[in-house]
Amino acid sequence: QVQLVESGGGSVQSGGSLRLSCAASGYISRSYCMGWFRQVPAPGKEREGVAAIDSDGRISYADSVKGRFTISQDNAKNTVYLQMNSLKPDDTAMYYCAVGYDYCSGSWSLIYEYNYWGQGTQVTVSS
Repeated sequence: QVQLVESGGGSVQSGGSLRLSCAASGYISRSYCMGWFRQVPAPGKEREGVAAIDSDGRISYADSVKGRFTISQDNAKNTVYLQMNSLKPDDTAMYYCAVGYDYCSGSWSLIYEYNYWGQGTQVTVSS
């Protein structure tokens, strides 16, 4: 069993920055993929993969956040971070972290690749 707790969300103006944290506890396998997703509560809006990092340090980003967001991890703290810069109103969403029991693959942005999810942290960007 793994528990994931996100923090760091909030409200910022367009162009601002936030850093999200995802603290993991419980059993973490030696090979894993940690992902950040976001979802807007609207009909037809699916949970969108934002970034992922695995136990070998391989990193992937969605095209919509490349150059603005940076994912990183602190293995000593079992924590994954998402530094978000140059935020836009379109980045407004609930952000979730998730962990899967394998290295990240080309399917990293698909929700079925992950076994455990956090409760989410809200990010609101105003224009």
